[in-house]
Amino acid sequence: MGVGGKFWELLKPYARFEGFDFLRDKKVAIDLSFWIVQQETALKNQALNPHLRLTFFRTVNLFSKFGVFPVFVLDGTPSPLKSQARMVRFFRFSGIDTSTSNVAEEGVSKERNSAFKRCVNDCVELLELLGMPVLKANGEAEALCAQLNRDGHVDACITADSDAFLFGATCVIKSLRPNSKEPFECYNMSDIEAGLGLKRKHLIAVSLLVGNDHDLNGVQGIGLDKALRLVRGFSEDEIFDKLYEIGKGHVPLFQGEIRCAGDAIPCSDESSPKAKQSHCSFCGHPGSKKAHFKSCCEYCITDSNDGCLKKSQGFKCNCSSCDKVRKDKDKKKHENWWINVCNLISKETKFPNDEIIEMYMCNNHGEFTEEGPLLEWGDPKTDLLVDFLAYHQSWKPSYIRQRMLPMLSTLYLRELARNPNKTLLVGQYEFRSIQRVKIRYGHQYYEVKWKKAISNELSCAVPVEQSNMLEEEFIEVGDEPIGLLDESIEPQIHVDGCWILTDENPELVHSAFPEEALKFRQEKELKDMKRRKTSTPRSEGSFEMSESSKPQGVQLSITEFYRTTKTPSQAKLGEDLVKQSSSPGVGSSKQKRKVSGSKLSKAVRRRLLFG
Repeated sequence: MGVGGKFWELLKPYARFEGFDFLRDKKVAIDLSFWIVQQETALKNQALNPHLRLTFFRTVNLFSKFGVFPVFVLDGTPSPLKSQARMVRFFRFSGIDTSTSNVAEEGVSKERNSAFKRCVNDCVELLELLGMPVLKANGEAEALCAQLNRDGHVDACITADSDAFLFGATCVIKSLRPNSKEPFECYNMSDIEAGLGLKRKHLIAVSLLVGNDHDLNGVQGIGLDKALRLVRGFSEDEIFDKLYEIGKGHVPLFQGEIRCAGDAIPCSDESSPKAKQSHCSFCGHPGSKKAHFKSCCEYCITDSNDGCLKKSQGFKCNCSSCDKVRKDKDKKKHENWWINVCNLISKETKFPNDEIIEMYMCNNHGEFTEEGPLLEWGDPKTDLLVDFLAYHQSWKPSYIRQRMLPMLSTLYLRELARNPNKTLLVGQYEFRSIQRVKIRYGHQYYEVKWKKAISNELSCAVPVEQSNMLEEEFIEVGDEPIGLLDESIEPQIHVDGCWILTDENPELVHSAFPEEALKFRQEKELKDMKRRKTSTPRSEGSFEMSESSKPQGVQLSITEFYRTTKTPSQAKLGEDLVKQSSSPGVGSSKQKRKVSGSKLSKAVRRRLLFG
């Protein structure tokens, strides 16, 4: 979706893959319709209500794991052009010839089908229960996302529609890969302008030529390469005016600077002969072959003045005459290309389409107050959310609360950093300690231990099934298959008591519990210092290490391991017997029999008997 002609592949070299903290504490606009379409495609017939399932997990992940403040944007009423293009796309996918089909230009249904609208309404209800802000666009959702990004209300927008750049977006995140060190595939408009030399109006002109969501066909016979060569010949201020001229049949003067990689630059200022000079068939330089046999020409440099050098295969003369001929041919070639492209454009009716240009250049895609859009994040309505997901997804209340815990703990730490008087996590758990530092995909987390404040209660706030906890002391909660962004940060729950362990962002823990975090850091540094002192490196060439200086839990090398299984007397006796067996003598066979009967280790006897 977006600009046609494999536009994303054109932008691929300018993608940036950012780390976990790229969007931490930043606002991001999300095209909800794209999420729903992607979810239905990925998990169709594999999960119950995949649009609700993945919207829930994605929102929890973005909020807790990546520290994002998401803003969800809905599609409004699509334009007639968009509705007609949607119908044409449906006919193409269905194998119906759109050239013979009667696709009505007037009276096209502007609304999506009822099933999709029901999915959108379900997701909106879920997001409102999670406390997320939801906005509705006048038309395209990606248009409002781009406007929020351009006006500075959000820092980026998440969508796979490439026409977000045409609406004015400055930072677009095309995809998220949570199970990697760099989960965000990000595109900045500044990088695209620097790399391709194309600004916003240039991109709009390219979309008019190759096709977009409002005009799938574009100009017949013009692909992405031709469109790029054409628009690069004009500045951003004049590109639309030139397209209007070409559309009316007026062919502008040939733009000499239009070229692609490898094209020669036309030049007409050089003063050179009009006719091509005669060239030597032997060396290929200007002059006659007869003259060059007597003495070498000025282009051939030899030690002796006997004659010219024979030209190599594929030789091209660089004299002024030949250079002028080549440049004239290149210029003529570009002029013909320019005329052919202009003729293709002039054949299109109503090109360029004013409605599409106005739609992309519009700066009002949503209904806001004078102060701007209302972006507020509230606390999740836990009880209502449990009832909602238990009804639609048939999940157990305990499972829902477990999956919500990362989001609730993140909200608790943020609130505690602003208001130190806040008491308990989910009203029942208090901070106990920082257990350790965990590394996941190159990113650090603090494993925080929470203790239930009311000890006389028998049940925890996040109950678990006891039958699944008999083998290990700690378990990972969650038993459903992982889908797109369906990797929740599951809490760990203790079997015997009401302890929970959660993975939290270190900066968030430092801001909420500065004293405890400082104490943990100091203790960790002290342990690391003691470990470095006790684990002295083994001296080079030495195979023995005392047990006191050897760190615990270090696996011995195979040489050290086998040396510890033999006593020194056995090793010395084995060496003496090897010397005796190697010396020639009559008693060698008797010595071998004596050795084989002695109380030596099996390895020593094998070495002595079989050499």
